[in-house]
Amino acid sequence: MSSKTESPTPPGDLPRQAMPQVNTLSAEDITAALKAGFADFLARPVMSGFFGLLYAVFGILIVWSLFRLGQLWVIIPAIAGFPLVAPFAAAGLYEMSRRRQANISFGWADILGVVANQRKREMGWMAFVTLFVFWVWIYQIRLWLAVILRDASFSDFGGFLNVVFFTPEGWLFLLIGTGAGAILSAVLFSVTVIAMPMLLDRETDFVTAMITSVRTVKENPVVMLTWAAIITGAMILSLVPAFLGLIVTLPVLGHTTWHLYRRAIPPVQG
Repeated sequence: MSSKTESPTPPGDLPRQAMPQVNTLSAEDITAALKAGFADFLARPVMSGFFGLLYAVFGILIVWSLFRLGQLWVIIPAIAGFPLVAPFAAAGLYEMSRRRQANISFGWADILGVVANQRKREMGWMAFVTLFVFWVWIYQIRLWLAVILRDASFSDFGGFLNVVFFTPEGWLFLLIGTGAGAILSAVLFSVTVIAMPMLLDRETDFVTAMITSVRTVKENPVVMLTWAAIITGAMILSLVPAFLGLIVTLPVLGHTTWHLYRRAIPPVQG
C-alpha cells in the first residue's frame, strides 16, 4: 500500500482545506479489511447485529407499506434500490470499528450518541445525497414503466411479475431499468464509499469527502470495483430471506468499509 502525494498549493491562492492523500490499494487490502470487519462483528455481535436488524426491519416495513397502499409496481425497484441507503445506515458500525481500532472502550450510549450527533454534522448532507439518488432510482423506474409497459395490465403483484418476466416488453423494461440503475449505483458508490466513514472520522465538509471518495475509486478502479461487486452480491443474498440476512451482512460490510477507508486514506497527522 503506497501513498500518492498532492502537488503544493500555488502561491497566491486563497487558503483552502487540503485534500487528503489517497493510498494505492491491492487485493490484500480487501482481504485484510474483511478479516478486520469480521473480527469487529464477532467482538460485539449483539450491538453490530442491532444496526443490521434496524435496517432489515426498515426494509420489511417499506415492502409492507407498499402492499397496503397498492403500489405494486414500486415493490421490486424499492427492494432493488434499498441497499443504496446502506452506507448512511452504517454510521454506528463505523464508530464501533473506529473505537476498537483506537482501543477506546464504548457502550450503547457512546455509539448511539455519536449516531444521533451526525445530524449536526456534514453527514446529514450525505444522507440527503443518498436519499435523493434513491428517489431518482424510484422515479426513473416509474418513467420506464409508463413508457414501456403503458399497454400492459396487471391487477396484483403476481400479474406484475408475469408481465415483467414473461413478456418482451417486460424484458425490455428490466434491461433498461437495470442499466439505468447500475449507473446510479456506480455514481452513489463512488461518492459515498469513502465519504461516509471519512465524515464520521474527521471534521471536513461533505464536498471534500465526496471528491476524496471519487478519487479513491478512480485511482484504485480494480480494487474498488471488486469491493462494489462483493457488496452487491452480499446484499442481494441478504434480501432473499425476507431481509433477515442483513442482520449479519450489513454489520460485516459496514465494519469492513471502515477498515478499507483506513487503508485508503492516511490518518490526519497531529
